[in-house]
Amino acid sequence: MRRSTFSPEPDCAIAQSLGVIGDGWELLIVRDLARGLTRFDELAGSLHISRKVLTERLNGLVDSQIVDKTAYQDRPTRYAYQLTPRGRALLPVLVALQDWGDRWLLGDGSLTGTNTADDLPAQRLQELVGQRVPYVGLPSTAGTTVDVVDAEARATVLFGYPATGRPTPLPEGWDDIAGTTGCTLENRLFAGRYDEFAAKGIAIRGVSTQRPDEQKAFAEVEKVPHLLLSDLELELAAALRLPTFRAGGYERLKRVVLVVGADRTVQAVRYPVTDIADTVDWALTTTRH
Repeated sequence: MRRSTFSPEPDCAIAQSLGVIGDGWELLIVRDLARGLTRFDELAGSLHISRKVLTERLNGLVDSQIVDKTAYQDRPTRYAYQLTPRGRALLPVLVALQDWGDRWLLGDGSLTGTNTADDLPAQRLQELVGQRVPYVGLPSTAGTTVDVVDAEARATVLFGYPATGRPTPLPEGWDDIAGTTGCTLENRLFAGRYDEFAAKGIAIRGVSTQRPDEQKAFAEVEKVPHLLLSDLELELAAALRLPTFRAGGYERLKRVVLVVGADRTVQAVRYPVTDIADTVDWALTTTRH
């Protein structure tokens, strides 16, 4: 297994981990692979680093079994790269690091479940427009793993929310965190307009970091007709660099709504969500014909 120039302490898991992936470029490569950038030129264009440095870092990640590579072209041989299970296990680390940076470096240190339109996380989300959503399969209330984008729909409305309070009680002080309230209302409003969305060929996907069993219980009580997806492992949060906040012991999605076309291209983003009812109307009317 490749080691960096960092000399880890043999009995410290943190030091050992830094010995494998302590380089900032390596973490950014993992970030971009999670975003669906799998080819060398795509990674080089995103990271703006020399081809020599990128080659060295990719080879190190392959040696460390964090990344696999597969040839997709001969003469010359070119490779596509993807995260291994060991590599995907780093995604919660990346999301936690992003959350820390959003709060303590890009923000004022306040714990919040939303942002203003001028905040950098909001600008990062707006940059998703025109970008392609990679395949991300998540556990659903249908009892199966489901792609976040419905391949059979004309478009998919994907709305992320922090958490519902049923059946698991919300953490103490939840209502004091800006942007957290309204998750049940949001699901009810989307459920109430479900037939209108379906008539236009639009699928609805709700997603939170709650467990699948929690989402299923909530959907049964509320009679939610749309699918709820569990991003417990933070794969979607990492793929789209969605903003999160930590409450009750784990990361929660901040409330966001995306409209994604059948070609998997993000057509529109609503963030921050300040008026839930208006945002549901917006999602129904924004979808391109």
